[in-house]
Amino acid sequence: MGRDVPALVFTREDRRRYREKMHTDLEVLARMLRESGFESERPRVGLEIELNLVDDHGLPAMRNTDVLRAIADPAWSSELGRFNLEINIPPRELTTGGPGDWEQAIRDALNHAEDRAAAVGAHLIMVGILPTLGESDVSEAALSGDPRYRLLNEQIFAARGEDLRITVDGVERLSTYADTITPEAACTSTQFHLQVAPREFPQYWNAAQAIAGVQIALAANSPFLFGKELWRETRIPLFEQATDTRPEEIKAQGVRPRVWFGERWITSVFDLFEENVRYFPALLPLCEDEDPQRELDNGRVPQLGELTLHNGTIYRWNRPIYAVTDSGPHLRIENRVLPAGPTVADIIANGAFYYGLTRALVDEDRPVWTRMSFSVAEENLHTAARDGIDARLYWPGVGEVPVTELVLRRLLPLAHRGLELAGMDAEWREPLLGIIEQRCVTARNGALWQAETVHHLEKAGISDRREALRQMTRTYMDYMHMNAPAHTWPVD
Repeated sequence: MGRDVPALVFTREDRRRYREKMHTDLEVLARMLRESGFESERPRVGLEIELNLVDDHGLPAMRNTDVLRAIADPAWSSELGRFNLEINIPPRELTTGGPGDWEQAIRDALNHAEDRAAAVGAHLIMVGILPTLGESDVSEAALSGDPRYRLLNEQIFAARGEDLRITVDGVERLSTYADTITPEAACTSTQFHLQVAPREFPQYWNAAQAIAGVQIALAANSPFLFGKELWRETRIPLFEQATDTRPEEIKAQGVRPRVWFGERWITSVFDLFEENVRYFPALLPLCEDEDPQRELDNGRVPQLGELTLHNGTIYRWNRPIYAVTDSGPHLRIENRVLPAGPTVADIIANGAFYYGLTRALVDEDRPVWTRMSFSVAEENLHTAARDGIDARLYWPGVGEVPVTELVLRRLLPLAHRGLELAGMDAEWREPLLGIIEQRCVTARNGALWQAETVHHLEKAGISDRREALRQMTRTYMDYMHMNAPAHTWPVD
C-alpha cells in the first residue's frame, strides 16, 4: 500500500461507490486476461528490503524522516514506524550481469544509505524484528508522519472496535495488548518479486505457497520480541495479529484474516483478486476518476486503482501484483514470507533458492500442489516459523522430515535445475546455493545465532535481558557489515 492518501472521514456513499468501482475493475481485469494484453516477454525479478533504524547504542531510533532527507534517493521510502525504512531495488532480468552483480548493487545502495544515516546519528540494520525494540517503542507516537499510516490505523481499529491482543507462546510467553497497529512495524521483511505471464501465474503462485514453510525455516531471523524469546520467526504470528480487524466473535464466524495464507490452490490470478473483493471490506475506500472500461476501449491501459489499493490492504504471504509501467501492464508475485537480513549475501542466496525452486517445481510433470493439501502447506508455514531450521516439515513422497534433510536431498538439486533452466550457469549458481547448502549442513541461521548469543551473554554474567539484547544487536551489526553468511558467525 505505497500510495499517499489524505486524512479524511469516509461516508457510506464512499464505500458503496468504491465497491462498485472494484467490481468494474474486476470485470476489466478479466477482459484483459482473456485478451492477453500483458508484458511477459522479458520477465523480471525485483527486491524490496525493509530495515530498522538504531542509534549508536543499538536502540531504536525514531529518525526515518531525517534519514530519508539525508539519503535523498527516491528508491528509499518510509514505512509504518518512525524506526523503519524501505529500499526498492530496481527490477532486472534474473541473469543480468555476472556473478555477484546484483549483490554488489544492493550493497552499494545500502552502504551509501548507511553513510548518510550515520551523518544524522542513525544506523541501518537488516533483521526480521529489531531485538532491542520495547513495548514503549510502538506507541502511537512511533507511527510515521505520512497520513496514510494514521488513516490505516484508524480504519483497522474502527473495524475491530477494541484493542489488539498479541499472544505468542514460544520458548517464553508474550501476552500484551496494543491500541495502535504500530507493533506491525516491528516486522521487517525481504520481499522478492517475480514477473510472470498470466497463463503461468497460478503455477508459480501455487509453487511459492508450497515452499513458503521451507523458506521460513531456512531463513528465520526473528527470535525476540519485546525482550522475550518466542518463535524462531516471531514475525509471522506478530504480523498475523497486529493487523487483524476481527474481534473474537467475528473470528468465530469464519471471517478471513487480512494477513492470509489463503485457503486453496488457484487456477488463475483472477481467483486471488476476486477473493479480495468477495471476502474483505474496504479499509481505504478512495475512488479514482478513471473509467477503466473506457480506458481499455480506447486502447489505453487502465490503472485499476481501486482494485490495487484494496489489494495493498490484504497481506497475503504471496501477494498478486497488477502494475502498469512504460512498457505496459504486467503481473507479478510478491513473495513476502522472509525476514530482512542477516546479510546481503544471505538475502541473495534466499532469492536464488526461491527463484530456482519455483521454476523447477512449475516444470514438473506432477506438480507438488497436486500431491499436497493446501492446509498442509499452511501448517508447514507455522511449524517453520515456530521451530526455524530445526523444523520437521511435510513433503509429498517423503512424509514429515527435518527441513535440512528435505532441502539437501530433494529441493536444492531442484533449485539448481531451475536456475539452470533460467540461464544461470554453474559458476554463478554454486556460490549462491552453496550458502543454502551450508546453512543446512551446519543447521545454523540468523535466528539461532541471535538466541545462542544472548544465552552466551547471560551465562557470562549479563543478567539484564535488555542489555544482553543490546550487546547482541551491536555484534550482529558488525557481522552484517562484514557480509559473511550468518551460518559462519561465531558465538562469543
